[in-house]
Amino acid sequence: MNQKTQRFATIRKIIRNELISSQEELIARLRECGVEITQSTLSRDLKFMNVAKVPHKDKGYIYVLPNTVQHDANVSSNISDNITSLTFSGNLGVLKTKSGYASAISVPIDNLDSPDILGTIAGDNTVLLILREDANRGQIIESLVRIFPMINNIL
Repeated sequence: MNQKTQRFATIRKIIRNELISSQEELIARLRECGVEITQSTLSRDLKFMNVAKVPHKDKGYIYVLPNTVQHDANVSSNISDNITSLTFSGNLGVLKTKSGYASAISVPIDNLDSPDILGTIAGDNTVLLILREDANRGQIIESLVRIFPMINNIL
């Protein structure tokens, strides 16, 4: 296994098993595991790995891996529980979320590779979906339901 692959595996293991709230904390844990890394390299790695931050009751925000379920009682086990509405206007879709969840919700949407969704922009509690001009809203909703099953409850 090359150095980068080992580093990614170690980052995944730490994030999966611990509540990490900052890059400094993650760098310290990586060093304890024998991985020397700079903050800028870690930042690029986290972006490449689509790691997101979600609100946590005790720690403020913590890192989470995409498409994983957190087993801590303080983190929603289903990220889609945090979506509050979905509306469309022209070639835009707006997903409203609970405060702090927009970024975590936008990551799996960006990873969908949907031909109808050009991209997303996430704020604190809003995800803007930028759609193709001729996008089929029914197919978009169908794609979103596949990754966020609970979205059916708000439609």
